[in-house]
Amino acid sequence: MINDKLPKIWYGGDYNPEQWDADIWAEDDRMFKLAGIDIATINVFSWALIQPDEHTYDFTSLDETIERLYRNGVYVCLATGTGAHPAWMARRYPEVLRTDYHGRKRKFGGRHNSNPNSDVYRRFAKTLAGKLAERYKDYPAVLIWHISNEYGGYDYSEQSEAAFRVWLQARYGTLEALNKAWNTRFWGHTFYDWEEIVLPNALSEEWDGNRTNFQGISLDFRRFMSDSLLECYKLEYDEIKKHTPHIPITTNLMGLYPELDYFKWAPHLDVISWDNYPSFDTPVSLTAMTHDLMRGLRQGQPFMLMEQTPSQQNWQPINSLKRPGVMRLWSYQAVARGADTVMFFQLRRSVGACEKYHGAVIEHVGHEHTRVFRECAALGAELGRLGDRLLDARSGARVAILFDWENRWALDLSSGPTVRLKYVDEVHKYYDALFKQHIPVDMIGVEDELGQYEIVIAPVLYMVKPGFAERAAAFAAAGGTFVTTFFSGIVNESDIVTLGGYPGELRKLLGVWAEEIDALFPEQKNSIVVKDKGQGRLSGSYDCGILCDLLHTESAHVVAEYGSDFYAGMPCVTVNRFGEGEAWYVASSPEPAFLEDLLGQLCEDRGILPLVSAPADVEATVRVKGEERFLFLLNHGSEEASVRFDTGGIDLLSGEEAAGQVRIPSKGVAIIAQRS
Repeated sequence: MINDKLPKIWYGGDYNPEQWDADIWAEDDRMFKLAGIDIATINVFSWALIQPDEHTYDFTSLDETIERLYRNGVYVCLATGTGAHPAWMARRYPEVLRTDYHGRKRKFGGRHNSNPNSDVYRRFAKTLAGKLAERYKDYPAVLIWHISNEYGGYDYSEQSEAAFRVWLQARYGTLEALNKAWNTRFWGHTFYDWEEIVLPNALSEEWDGNRTNFQGISLDFRRFMSDSLLECYKLEYDEIKKHTPHIPITTNLMGLYPELDYFKWAPHLDVISWDNYPSFDTPVSLTAMTHDLMRGLRQGQPFMLMEQTPSQQNWQPINSLKRPGVMRLWSYQAVARGADTVMFFQLRRSVGACEKYHGAVIEHVGHEHTRVFRECAALGAELGRLGDRLLDARSGARVAILFDWENRWALDLSSGPTVRLKYVDEVHKYYDALFKQHIPVDMIGVEDELGQYEIVIAPVLYMVKPGFAERAAAFAAAGGTFVTTFFSGIVNESDIVTLGGYPGELRKLLGVWAEEIDALFPEQKNSIVVKDKGQGRLSGSYDCGILCDLLHTESAHVVAEYGSDFYAGMPCVTVNRFGEGEAWYVASSPEPAFLEDLLGQLCEDRGILPLVSAPADVEATVRVKGEERFLFLLNHGSEEASVRFDTGGIDLLSGEEAAGQVRIPSKGVAIIAQRS
């Protein structure tokens, strides 16, 4: 449980009373009660108010806000405010400002404009966090600490360049080791002094974002910047823990955000929290996958839904409203996949600046007689009735999909063979195939334990980190089913090709080697022709594209072949018996029907059956707590849906008996409590 002071699903969100006059606050208090709000995230961007100059700290307004909220039954998620430094700091200490990708020094403005490798910024941020923790350590209203806000962005300043060299010395020890890891004899890049190394940006090795001449340095720079921002977080974390070791600490992550390695961040967050902002056309399964990924950062521990919008966003090209029922539906989707909070940005709409049109529980009209407020109040009452029933319930998945940020960076930086290959898209294809069949999945990192699962899927595992090939082989040898795909096992952690034939270190496990890799244009297709009639649901022919590995088998059995081009008849899908288990290789990017058939059959062979019989628009997943199993059913479709399941129970939302079949209206939700 996140915190036993408030043993229920926390309900609330970001609150900025400093943007309003005092006469509005009484209305906030009244409407928070009506909506069932019990937690407010405050002080997110109040550094300039708390610290008007270098030596002055004024906590008067923050004291009053915390005390007022607590008197009215609202706890606080207390932010440190360090996500945006004050203007006086930028003027007096310009080194706190970032330098952009093109080498231009920023001026004061926006947010996330602080140089993470500025000693001045770090000193001021650490001091502020410590003063806040010391002041509020005994305040009963404080449930959790929220450090900074949505960390991200890279810096290309001289301070970061100097820090990068120090980071590289710690990583490699010697220039000889670095030169080897980066293959610097290519294009005469050998370094003889650490000071010769410059940051990879538009002035040196990179152009157009992820295009680079040297993958090694660009990959290490991304690791370094993720670590630099993490160090800033940890400075505040350690300072807070000195005063409040009993209060959990978090910072809000951003799901599939590409720039930070969240698996490396996760051990330093007492609880994962994240901000969920899908677009109108975001696939439901992609949002579900991201929730599962956030849950997987700490091996299945429940997480916080820190932000979502009650109605619409303001920063997308087209910001449509959430249709009636969708806010509730998507809130329960988060709960279904591990969230123990439902929180919004924002509780009251800002009156000016760039977020004034971002949705809020309290709209600009300022009263409770709006569709959005009525929906929020109804959800607040519903969550209140659920109490602590669902808190700390865990996933019971037997299938896992690997996700690795460093592998993603390496793929993005690759100089070939195609710009069409997108890591998140390929991972999502495999997840979606299971999602549509109502089979739960855990998203895990490459360092996580594999043995608790029966099937482990590693799409496009281009980079194989030290020790993983041995762990994957041990998993299969012990009876597991390992699945990987084209363009896997190509390089090591420095993006240096593993010689001896693709898929490199995975070659023995998979029993194949790839001679060439063909890249197909968007209008080009090949086909996967099933050869072995004994493969259950797999039969006939399926389309494939993007990349095609030209395989030779060693110990693997050929399941399917290519149907066309000069490599027609070459293996396309193989399975290698390995110890007590097996390892599958899919040598191209297949159409969805193939993945549904393949993964459905692999799960069926393991006795992993769909949770329900229902249309694909119905999302089904489970959380398990003690002897109880909670079956979540969410109808994302436009029509009422009939859902069948084996074990009856009680619908926690309606209170009605659910004896193996329910009908769920469009945008409706059911939570069936079953005995496990």
